[in-house]
Amino acid sequence: MGSKDKKKFGYSKTEFYHMFTGIVETKGEIRDIITAGTNKSFWIASSISGQLRVDQSLCHDGVCLTVEEISGDAHRVTAISETLHKTTLDEWAKGNFVNLERSLVMNGRLDGHIVQGHVDSTATCVGRKEIGGSWEFQFEIPKKFALLVIEKGSICINGVSLTIFDVKKKNFRVAIIPYTYEHTNLQSLKPGDSVNVEFDIIGKYVNRSVSVRQE
Repeated sequence: MGSKDKKKFGYSKTEFYHMFTGIVETKGEIRDIITAGTNKSFWIASSISGQLRVDQSLCHDGVCLTVEEISGDAHRVTAISETLHKTTLDEWAKGNFVNLERSLVMNGRLDGHIVQGHVDSTATCVGRKEIGGSWEFQFEIPKKFALLVIEKGSICINGVSLTIFDVKKKNFRVAIIPYTYEHTNLQSLKPGDSVNVEFDIIGKYVNRSVSVRQE
């Protein structure tokens, strides 16, 4: 498949377009932020930045952004006003760390769950506690998304695939194992902080199907 086919279909033989798993590869540090009109560009340094290519899709804290430029150990991406409004990106500051994941390859394992990198909403951390070396976080979401959160279901928080439990009306909990805690920016979360949330795509399709039939 040539470059023309990739532009037409959105993926090459080895790489899906805008498809992730929620298994974070590494963290990146925000080195610089440039505001141009209603957009913001971010220079992010990481261990994988030098391996990227221009026009590649990369998941940043659960948000799919296109690599626009690469310089040394850093890459640049831009978020438009709609993305800034719907995610936590407008709150990013120099020195912050973000979770990074490259897109899924067809011959790779789907270790997390299907993630598009299209954030549905933000959620607020309302609780955090350590339990014998692991951590539990409680989040509150807008009421309109409550139907998409189910016991033992999947959810993507800041680009991390996690399993939901202890579901209430607008609240739920997730458990973080030591490895995930150490290798993602979830370790810096505290009550009151906002996170990017993408709900399970299968649940969204089912909910949409049911709602349309009821109209």
